[in-house]
Amino acid sequence: MTANDDLVRTPLDAEHERLGATFTDFAGWRMPVRYDSDLAEHHAVRNSAGLFDLSHMGEVEFVGPQAAEALDHALAGKLSAVQVGRAKYSLLCAPDGGVLDDLVVYRLADDRFLVVVNASNAAQDAAELISRAKGFDVDVTDRAAETALIAVQGPRSPDVLRSAEPGVASILEGLRYYASEPATIGGIDVLLARTGYTGEDGFELYVPDEHAPALWNTLLAAGGQHALHPAGLACRDTLRLEAGMALYGHELTAETNPFAAGLRRVVALDKEFVGRDTLAALAEDEPARVLAGLTGTGRRAGRAGATVLGADDAPVGVVTSGVLSPTLGVPIALAYIDRGLSEVGTELRVDVRGRSQPYTVSSLPFYQRA
Repeated sequence: MTANDDLVRTPLDAEHERLGATFTDFAGWRMPVRYDSDLAEHHAVRNSAGLFDLSHMGEVEFVGPQAAEALDHALAGKLSAVQVGRAKYSLLCAPDGGVLDDLVVYRLADDRFLVVVNASNAAQDAAELISRAKGFDVDVTDRAAETALIAVQGPRSPDVLRSAEPGVASILEGLRYYASEPATIGGIDVLLARTGYTGEDGFELYVPDEHAPALWNTLLAAGGQHALHPAGLACRDTLRLEAGMALYGHELTAETNPFAAGLRRVVALDKEFVGRDTLAALAEDEPARVLAGLTGTGRRAGRAGATVLGADDAPVGVVTSGVLSPTLGVPIALAYIDRGLSEVGTELRVDVRGRSQPYTVSSLPFYQRA
């Protein structure tokens, strides 16, 4: 447990203490890294359900007649094309095309959007979004300090929500992936979204800070019959990596452009936005290195920063994230490698703490639910 009293605590900090969590400093927040076992929590999400506190994430609200136009200008995606009740993954890019953050935008009404950003960039993102909205008829408000986020992820997550609130069954039947709808669970009003970062079916529940403990305990009690397990940041990382999902600060940085990261589909070059001209020029050529999946053998996993080796052990790339996959039982990694070596099936090697280990370029995701 960290002894740093300067860390920001989520509204659920006392609940994590009660459950015996081990804490870590994540982007200045005191966050539960695990409650018991990383592997047990990982397998719970894959096989039943996991309960996550994600209240460290940032939320920025856009409200006004030109909310859609402001977001079209600020972000790489075309948010004006998103239907009410749906969500879209997008990028906040710098003028030079680098990725400042990846984020999810929910369209809650014709003139209202909620932008959810990564914890490590929350303050900077909010300031940048407010700046980019100047000149548009829209009010932009940083809601992070008053919004908690709880996630229920895993194949039995719908069962957990139905047990917590039988009346939510009709909403779940019609709620598509990357969609949201207001709901009431245990007498608490939430924004219920079918989104997540684990590769499983699951839900994210946005709620005012003051109601977060009651909602957490309602879900925890309802999930007992469905093998729900509280889950920390450690298993969240192994889950997202198995699902081939990028993590800001690893696969995405201000020095990374979307095309190298395999996110060309996210960039709408048919509209004007900050960074558009640079990205349009970059789109004319293939990137020298691209993000690829690697699968190894044995039990030694190449971690972030490990060198990827080609013929004659010449460096051809670098690992951005790596782990021994709890689900697959083999080492997996995401890495930027020379484009000419990125074809699935290409045999490479990774320098794992001074020892060269065989890896093969693999299709993504490494794991996909049935």
